[in-house]
Amino acid sequence: MVTIFYDSMLALSLVLSIFYLYMWHKHFDVLLTLFFVLVPVTNLGFSLFSRAQSLQEALMAQKIAYIGGTFLLLFIMFMVFSLCHIKVSRLLRVIFMLISTCMYSLVLTIGYSDIFYKSETSFDIVKGVVKLNKSYGFMHSIYIGVVIVYFVLSFFAILHSYLKKNHVSRNMIYLLFLSETTAIVSYFAGKYIIDGVELLPAAYVFGQVIYLIIVYKISIYNVTDTAIDSIIETGDTGFVSIDFKKKYLGSNRTARKVFPFLNALTVDKTITKSDGMKDTFGKWLDDFNKDENNNKLYYELNDKIYLVNITYLFDGRKNRGYQFIINDDTKNQQYIKLIDSFNDELRTEVYDKTNHIIEMHDRLIVSMATMVESRDNSTGGHIKRTSQGVKILTNEMKKAHYAKLNDDFYDRIIKAAPMHDLGKITVDDAILRKPGKYTAEEFNIMKTHAAAGAKIVHEILEGTDDLEFHVIAENVAHYHHERWDGSGYPSGLKADEIPIEARIMAIADVYDALVSKRVYKEKMSFEEANKIILEGMGTQFDKMLEPFYMRARPKLEEYYSSIEC
Repeated sequence: MVTIFYDSMLALSLVLSIFYLYMWHKHFDVLLTLFFVLVPVTNLGFSLFSRAQSLQEALMAQKIAYIGGTFLLLFIMFMVFSLCHIKVSRLLRVIFMLISTCMYSLVLTIGYSDIFYKSETSFDIVKGVVKLNKSYGFMHSIYIGVVIVYFVLSFFAILHSYLKKNHVSRNMIYLLFLSETTAIVSYFAGKYIIDGVELLPAAYVFGQVIYLIIVYKISIYNVTDTAIDSIIETGDTGFVSIDFKKKYLGSNRTARKVFPFLNALTVDKTITKSDGMKDTFGKWLDDFNKDENNNKLYYELNDKIYLVNITYLFDGRKNRGYQFIINDDTKNQQYIKLIDSFNDELRTEVYDKTNHIIEMHDRLIVSMATMVESRDNSTGGHIKRTSQGVKILTNEMKKAHYAKLNDDFYDRIIKAAPMHDLGKITVDDAILRKPGKYTAEEFNIMKTHAAAGAKIVHEILEGTDDLEFHVIAENVAHYHHERWDGSGYPSGLKADEIPIEARIMAIADVYDALVSKRVYKEKMSFEEANKIILEGMGTQFDKMLEPFYMRARPKLEEYYSSIEC
């Protein structure tokens, strides 16, 4: 009967291991596989023991059966920690494995040394039941201590997960507890329940049943693995693998449907041997190796647009090559194109409306400046002429890339030029239109137009989106009468304290005043005006602007010769 019991347990363990093989998935922990391999081996030891006809046969069978007490219990402990999501460092795993290996090496000394079983161990067969009359050596006690440690640590992990880890399935915790309780009872009390019969084989078989249930639940609870399987099985995502030597490792059906040339490609063949692979995956790999940011691209085929993602191919922690993940992105790209088209139309409409508003704003400012100018004693046209003078002068500066000023700056100062004398609206007509020279008091009043103009410009442009234009226009109005030597007004700024836009405006403003007719003077010749401008370089004007003025002079004279001023 004992032999039948052990044989039955061996047969059951083999059937359950085969069933596990049927359920096996590459994502299962290797410890599970080792457990289902070692249980039949351990039960084989018990079966052989029941058939032993000599002491040597019995001892050999015992050595096989002890595999369960050493390595099986260790693997069970590791599985408990893994299923309870408790991380065990690699160093601790190695230490525990070395301990079990040392314990089993002591088991192998049975029959040759007294450290595990003493030499007086004898062999009997009583009523068909094999009995081993053994005396234990001192290392056997240590062995039992190690076994107890494995059980205690496993129970601790189960209890900790039950109390602290809500993301561990309660059902799985109950199953682990049941398996561990059965094992410890069978290990320490089984032989006393039925005389001469070890219940451990039954406990191991029961453990197999428990772990098969756990295996089934792992397939459900392991979100990462099920997600990966679902992606592959649905057929929506293609995968192509290539190693670092550019050898083709394989692909799934979806990838081969998108890239038919994969059907003719042999695994382990270099992709450069295939024109289709060389022109697609080979080129993409070259771009990716040059810059890993080139890890996304689009591939169009038969009105379909595929998104190809390139990543490294990992086998555990080892980087083995490259993985291409292919998804049909047609609908998304069509939607993006539709949105882009709508955005382009919207941008164009907004741009047109904005430009219309800006043009109206600019015309309003010019009209205001013209109105102010009509009160002045000039012959008119000063605004237009100075704006053109600024444009001619800045064109020369732009060609030379002066001070790295950008095109936007030059456009803004030309646009701001008509606003430079807006402050004159605050000056009394009697002074503004006086035909002769100003008295000192009148001149002081006249000088207030610069600061007043800055305030007016500030109010007009308050809240504008173009803050840089706001600053430039305000500076032009405020500081175009400042002098390089600091003797100008209204703030007495000197040299680089004067904003560059005001320094440019000063030259255009003075040049126009010199070559234009006023009620109180005739216009000067270009030679006389040029002489005054050059004499003022370094005192009234910025000396650094002299080369640009000299290059602009022919165009200035050409412009002023073409108009009546």
